[in-house]
Amino acid sequence: MQLSGNLSNKSWNKSAGKSSNELRTMLRAIDHKSYPAYKSLAGAYSFETYELVIDHVQGDPFASPSSVHVEVELGKAGFPAEYLAKPFMRVALEDFLIRQFAGQIESYNFKTRGSGKSGLISISRCGQEVLERSACEIGDRKLTARFHVGFPAFGRTIDAGGLEKILFDFLPKCVERSFFYRNLNKKQVEETVFLAEDQHRMREILREEHLTAFVADGSILPRKSGISDLPMKESVPFESPKTMRRTFALPHRGEISGMAVPEGITLIVGGGYHGKSTLLSALQMGVYNHIAGDGREFVITDDTAVKLRAEEGRFIRNLDISMFINDLPNGKDTKAFATQDASGSTSQAAAVVEGLEAGSRLFLIDEDTSATNFMVRDEFMQEVISREKEPITPFLERARDLYEKAGVSTILVAGSSGAFFYIADQVIQMDAYRPVDITERVKELCKAHKAPRTQAPGFGIPAFDQAFKAGKSSGATKSASTGRAYAEKYGRGGRGRNAGCAENGEENGEQKSEQRAGRGSKIRSSGTDSFSIDRESVEMRFVEQLADPEQNTALASLLRYALEQVIDGRRSLRQVVEILSETLEKRGWSAFSGSYVPCGLAKPRTQEIFAAMSRFRG
Repeated sequence: MQLSGNLSNKSWNKSAGKSSNELRTMLRAIDHKSYPAYKSLAGAYSFETYELVIDHVQGDPFASPSSVHVEVELGKAGFPAEYLAKPFMRVALEDFLIRQFAGQIESYNFKTRGSGKSGLISISRCGQEVLERSACEIGDRKLTARFHVGFPAFGRTIDAGGLEKILFDFLPKCVERSFFYRNLNKKQVEETVFLAEDQHRMREILREEHLTAFVADGSILPRKSGISDLPMKESVPFESPKTMRRTFALPHRGEISGMAVPEGITLIVGGGYHGKSTLLSALQMGVYNHIAGDGREFVITDDTAVKLRAEEGRFIRNLDISMFINDLPNGKDTKAFATQDASGSTSQAAAVVEGLEAGSRLFLIDEDTSATNFMVRDEFMQEVISREKEPITPFLERARDLYEKAGVSTILVAGSSGAFFYIADQVIQMDAYRPVDITERVKELCKAHKAPRTQAPGFGIPAFDQAFKAGKSSGATKSASTGRAYAEKYGRGGRGRNAGCAENGEENGEQKSEQRAGRGSKIRSSGTDSFSIDRESVEMRFVEQLADPEQNTALASLLRYALEQVIDGRRSLRQVVEILSETLEKRGWSAFSGSYVPCGLAKPRTQEIFAAMSRFRG
């Protein structure tokens, strides 16, 4: 989904803006005045090769830094037209330019000193994934780069000389070296665009060849540490089993070989610490493209894939989980199941149904993070506790129907139950980080054992046409207190992902972007763990495919817009999400912002939008 070219609510142009000389004069006129005098600088200013726009001026030197953006005409930027021909190429180039600008401003950061955040220059800190961000957007006519600047002061007294140095000395050099093709490493630009084109082609091949995933030979799957997403040095390169190796032709790289995972049910097994979860983790993040040097450039997964897990304590709103849970002893309706505090089994059942609602074609599951009673019931347990007394139909008995009747494949890491062997189309054993295809051996062994029950009657896909009802009228106090209890139970730490746009100078972890942006509700995000709208907290810590805190901030903006503009008590959740996606497609970030589009937003997938909407307790 490529955003529209001109995304600012204000249409700045040279005729409407002032000259850079006027900005210099205005700066000198307010030198040593009280900090609020900085607000007079808001507006557009023409520099020699770009337009500088001061969107928002911070209230004091300790507040979130001021929001600024530059606009460069594409003709002046000089990028070859073929690099801008397709949306995925533009996104890759935008990501490259953000990283270039971040590298340039690093040498100038805080060179102008003062109180609070004086002299801070910051833009989005990109991780290993390539994401569509508000920090840089290439439209049909111009390139827009958004970032933050801490306007310098000593106490609350303006240091105009410091800001003049930033805007007239530091910034022009950074802009010139970052956003003009003539000053960039042309080989690196070409490699960035070509990699994106190859990755895009690989995703097309998945659909054409009925594959769920592809892992290229030589890929580096292990990460440096639990808090670093960088590749682990001296790790074992991935090598496909010969029976699963496929070779494909890509536009620029040429032939590429690796493990092709077909549609159906794939089991990943092996001893502890042999790389089962490492492979699954790589696959779950394979829904995104990765930068060169990451090691997972060609770990490509169906981009609708959803990682499922138990999420004890989560909120569920009127969801039909009857294909998994029925005939509860308290008589509770599971065709419209609702709870403020889900169990492991009900939460995982809800995750499956939500994945279906979001249009996912692949489920990724790790037995270690699943509810055991949701996944499987062995024969002995069924003898002790009769089926009539057990309301749960385990995933084991639904996986085949999910594939054959709903078109949803499964990749499952199993370590304790052999029952899953009986439903698997492919079985991969991880042996010291090397995959071995043991499918035929497992099928022979299965013949010597009594097969468990692997299918259950009554499979049906919910209609997903229930009205989605959410809003301030549904009990803010209760939902806020429940959300706090959930956070206290699981802690508040981040998940080791990179922080987003450092508009407040915070380190990795909690990114607080408290903003009203011209709208009624204040939003605040905390890393990839949660976000809040006013006092309503939405817990996202177990939505494991969120790659960046800026996606969380974007989800908060999308949900706020939905609450104010879309949710009417009649539309279904699918209809609400479709409207949000269409609005983002046609109007860009400006539809979800106020008087200006901020730096610090990254596009989430449709699946994460559904996840956020479903977890909102309001």
